[in-house]
Amino acid sequence: MPKNRIKRYIKSLRSFRLWHRYLGISLALLLLISAVTGIMLSWKKKFDVIQPSTQRGISKGLEHWKPIHELADIATTHFYETYPAQKDNPINRLDVRPSKGVVKVFYENEYWEVQVDGSSGKVLSVAQRNSDWIESIHDGSIISDLFKLISMNLLGVGLILLLSSGLWLWYGPGLIRKWKKRGGLNRN
Repeated sequence: MPKNRIKRYIKSLRSFRLWHRYLGISLALLLLISAVTGIMLSWKKKFDVIQPSTQRGISKGLEHWKPIHELADIATTHFYETYPAQKDNPINRLDVRPSKGVVKVFYENEYWEVQVDGSSGKVLSVAQRNSDWIESIHDGSIISDLFKLISMNLLGVGLILLLSSGLWLWYGPGLIRKWKKRGGLNRN
């Protein structure tokens, strides 16, 4: 191995070490937030305080269910009666779970959810879904969709660069030692 080539490798290791350090420091806060919220989200089905558990309805057959609009009306009426301050909180979406016999009605603001039995129309649960705001912190959408796009791309590209530079910082010195041991510095 020519002496100048080994020197180039040594120089690249030094520069990789420097930008690896600064990239790691600049991504540290995003990584920490993403890691902590990711851990919380991985446990969301285990703790009702993070995400209410899915209740079970009477019937799993959709042919025995009340119409969806009626189930949504039942959920909304019960929700507004139970929490009058939420009267201006419109429905965001419905999650129909035939295998559980339940419809989850999600509201636009403050991450509320009402679960209704699909066949009887009985309200089974009213609770806040803390997992939704944790997820919005996790992916950056709590600030804005543009911030989410930029931060998640920076985090992804940054992790790939940290992985690549980290591998070179781990593998490169051993390679250079091996070349030096073989007498690589004596050749031109």
